[in-house]
Amino acid sequence: MSSDTNPVKNFLAGGFGGVCLVAAGHPLDTIKVRLQTQPTGPGVNPLYKGTFDCAAKIVRNEGFRGLYKGMLAPILGVTPMYAVCFLGYSVGKSLQTPRLPNGEFAPDQLFMAGMLSGVFTTAIMAPGERIKCLLQIQAASSAEARYAGPLDCAKQIYRESGLFRGLYKGTMATLLRDVPASGTYFMTYELLKKALTPEGKSPNDLSVLSVLFAGGMAGVFNWSVAIAPDTLKSRLQTAPEGTYPKGIRSVFAELMKKEGPQALFKGLAPVMIRAFPANAACFCGFELAMKFLTWVGM
Repeated sequence: MSSDTNPVKNFLAGGFGGVCLVAAGHPLDTIKVRLQTQPTGPGVNPLYKGTFDCAAKIVRNEGFRGLYKGMLAPILGVTPMYAVCFLGYSVGKSLQTPRLPNGEFAPDQLFMAGMLSGVFTTAIMAPGERIKCLLQIQAASSAEARYAGPLDCAKQIYRESGLFRGLYKGTMATLLRDVPASGTYFMTYELLKKALTPEGKSPNDLSVLSVLFAGGMAGVFNWSVAIAPDTLKSRLQTAPEGTYPKGIRSVFAELMKKEGPQALFKGLAPVMIRAFPANAACFCGFELAMKFLTWVGM
């Protein structure tokens, strides 16, 4: 079995890569969610004027720890989530026969394998995203915090709305975001690795700087695809029960009517600022873990 399609190695290395991603990118994810979910409409003054204003207000009102609100939920979920993500990608490749003469996968094959990884991760991603978003926005209100932490948040959601209507609220929105975005993510990374590889060398021998660049750009392209459905997902998952009776379709219709298409891209600045370093860290962690696992004989 090829090293790059070995499911166990990809599972373990992907989990480590995910931890690296969260550690590098969570503060800007908090800013993104605050910008996406702040009150809007006629006569409503926005809480934040933009990315840097949002960051400054969070630090001033809540301290630097405020930027890491809700981090425990993705840390707990990100190891299995990214493990499953990279596992799904390796399975997606193993289900196909490389079409190029040199035994490499064609770009569309990489894209389809990446799409499968997005399906794999949704089961873990959807409830973790719901909890994370609720914890990230509650401190923006002057009211007393409703949730004491991730476990308390999960218990309250489950008690009030159950598993599928509660914890898994926004699953279809998560799929809409992650399936095409994951395809773009992995395809971009693989193509950039190939482009950066010197003649006669293997992509597995790339320098750390080249891996960081390829991983960072993969994150940028990923979020270029994901930002609009991510905005819809964040609003759906943080809205009170019954606000959007038709799910993401109701969110989209209301957003178009009240705010216009530009509202789909709220939070784009912090996403893009975060995307490069966070995903550079993710893929660098993944590649280092793969090399380590190969070194120990896996």
